[in-house]
Amino acid sequence: MTDQFKNHLSILRKIAHLEDYFSINKQTKLVKKIIGYNPSGLIALLELLIERRINQETKLSYIDGTIFKYLHLSEVKIIKKQIDYYFKQGVVKLESSNNINYIELKESLITNNFKKANNLTQKYLRELAGLNNKNDRQWLYFTDILRIPAKDLQTIDTLWKIYSEGQFGFSIQRNIWLYNNQNWDKLWHRIGWKINNTTVRYPNEFVWDNTAPIGHLPLFNQLRGVQVLSALFDHPAWNKKNTSK
Repeated sequence: MTDQFKNHLSILRKIAHLEDYFSINKQTKLVKKIIGYNPSGLIALLELLIERRINQETKLSYIDGTIFKYLHLSEVKIIKKQIDYYFKQGVVKLESSNNINYIELKESLITNNFKKANNLTQKYLRELAGLNNKNDRQWLYFTDILRIPAKDLQTIDTLWKIYSEGQFGFSIQRNIWLYNNQNWDKLWHRIGWKINNTTVRYPNEFVWDNTAPIGHLPLFNQLRGVQVLSALFDHPAWNKKNTSK
């Protein structure tokens, strides 16, 4: 183990708890550098992830998602075997009040298939709101939102946040909205749902990769007015006492 390798790992440990965008970017760069010391780098990252998530049970952070994604997608068989053994469901607890299996959403986000992840999210929200497959309505009314269990909304949001390294998620959008004094027009422009005062068209004008603005995904039916998204941002899931992740 070289001194440079030790230094990279030491710095990563020191800043692992930070969640500002500068730190997240630095964390990702360090992870990539450490992986370059294969196989020692992969083993070190696996040990760090086990230490954080199992041995010490530290607060779930974006670095956990970053490390997990790289290890999960690794072609080194022993690493894949270990990651599947210790983290069969990933680093986010797939909790659901309605017995929904969020594995497919997790896999879509890990592989950066954000368009599929967005479609799955809309499907889950309709199901959670009580709209079954026989219902022709493909969108939610604001009155549907409160029927969505807080636990499931938190799980969906955490999956988006952790596996996008803090770039996407309903709570990310909500924070931008609050930061801009609940100004909807400012929100649309900040997250790229409007460009030069023109609403972007679904799906071709939306960005389905990491080059999208922060908060760009997941999409919501904002074209039907702000009532639905307002109800989502006011959902009890965002109350600190109801937030378990």
